[in-house]
Amino acid sequence: MKILYVNKFHYLKGGSEKYYFELAQMMKEHGHEIAFFSMENEKNIKTGQKEYFVKEIDLNTGSKLKALDVIYSKDNKKLMEKALNEFKPDIVHINNFQRQLSASIITAINKKNIPIVFTAHDMQAVCPASAMLYNGKICEDCLKNGYMSCIKKSCIKNSKLKSVLGFVEAKYYQSKEIYKKIDFIISPSEFIRQQLIKGNLQYKEMQTLHNFVIDQKENSSHIIGNYAFYFGRLSIEKGILNLVEAMKNIEQGRLIIAGDGPEREEIEKMIKDNNLTAKIKLVGYLNQKEVRKYIKNAKFIVVPSIWYENCPYSILETMEIGKPIIGSRIGGIPELIEDGENGFLYQYDNVSELTEKMTYLFNDDKLTQLQGEKSRKIYEENYSEKIYYDEIMKVYTKLIREKKHV
Repeated sequence: MKILYVNKFHYLKGGSEKYYFELAQMMKEHGHEIAFFSMENEKNIKTGQKEYFVKEIDLNTGSKLKALDVIYSKDNKKLMEKALNEFKPDIVHINNFQRQLSASIITAINKKNIPIVFTAHDMQAVCPASAMLYNGKICEDCLKNGYMSCIKKSCIKNSKLKSVLGFVEAKYYQSKEIYKKIDFIISPSEFIRQQLIKGNLQYKEMQTLHNFVIDQKENSSHIIGNYAFYFGRLSIEKGILNLVEAMKNIEQGRLIIAGDGPEREEIEKMIKDNNLTAKIKLVGYLNQKEVRKYIKNAKFIVVPSIWYENCPYSILETMEIGKPIIGSRIGGIPELIEDGENGFLYQYDNVSELTEKMTYLFNDDKLTQLQGEKSRKIYEENYSEKIYYDEIMKVYTKLIREKKHV
């Protein structure tokens, strides 16, 4: 099978890029022929495979006239046509394409009658700002009152111009039924699937299929560390301030925080003002290998988000290693954590409940070990690459067969 993978970024920017590269690598290892379609950038990863790169569009520094290309780019359409003619894929699997790659690539693929799969890594299909977040708090105004809410609140990077552009793009996609021209939408969480339905997304077929992580075969649930571990962006929606607050009332146990972001200074101030320097350590940005080492030696992991997470890799990676997870009851997080089995869930804005759950695990090594073992078991039964490969192949095979009979 020949598969063209599409994503606007061709370097490890976030979870969608991790998925894009690891899915392509997995398919290659199973004997399929792959190629990539993305955007030029000096950070791009050299894969050794056939690659097609459109010119980079930087919405922060680019020309305002050129910004209209985010809605429909004729140049990107031409390059997609070239990729389809040269590579001749059996199927095209699209990830993040809105804005920089534009709707024009969908038109090009449709003309060739090639099936399209789209993985919805966020909610941009129904929320121009993609995260349903405004000033660090949940916002569903576009679902309730329409896309004009985006302009009124300057949702996109607090910029009226960018918000207008987001509005125009959203209305264009809606009027042209762009998502209905995609054959199959994968939602990495049932929660996000329901949000897309709630936003009246027009689509043909949509299925929940949680993400996967590669098995490193290094189960470490038998290692009982003495610290809780958080890794990720230090931003308000990640709930990191609630986590620091919770540590104020925990006597036994430490917290290690890895990552960087806009809330770093505020976190450092909270630690200092509350005399928590002996309890909480910030280690800054870590590479994947370093993060993995910290997870392996932790007692448990905390995912304290206060926004609509989709299917966080932080949880999947922790389960693969075999550690318990304490996570907030919001977005797709509750779909991955079995409360009391492989960790605990708590009300996302309830710091007292978070403190209570963390105290349980800090004070009970036996429970920590049992929940770590359960995490690993849940991973093996639900989120391994083998399981994902079998499921994605069902989707690909079905769509290719259906297109041939049209």
